[in-house]
Amino acid sequence: MICYAVIDTNVLVSAMLSSKDDSATVQVVSRMLRGEIIPIYSSIITKEYREVLSRRKFGFAGELVDYLLASVEKYGILVAPSSSGIVLPDMKDVPFYEVVLEKRADSAYLVTGNIKHFPREPFVVTPRELLNILDQKHPAK
Repeated sequence: MICYAVIDTNVLVSAMLSSKDDSATVQVVSRMLRGEIIPIYSSIITKEYREVLSRRKFGFAGELVDYLLASVEKYGILVAPSSSGIVLPDMKDVPFYEVVLEKRADSAYLVTGNIKHFPREPFVVTPRELLNILDQKHPAK
């Protein structure tokens, strides 16, 4: 089963920092790279990805950041969302929410580690919740 998802930057950071292959964030990124999760993004989102993932404090290799962003852009869907006028606790989260709203007709999800930063909606999920959704729709054989 393929699903569409807007992936919050914190999910990518957590995946890249994790030393555990079975962590939910690592699995989300792995499934994205395998084509099970189609990333949905905007130019504002990719700009944030690059800025955050390139921060010296994380120490991520430039080649790894480039590979991840190139994968998002190659396999994902670029969206130019409409303004929703929504006010969120962290206004930097608005582009992520607006992109998912733009693709709700495709049953898109917003995957975040900061669930409390967004309105309580069934399409705003944690990485673990997204994995559970994927596994329910396509059980392991």
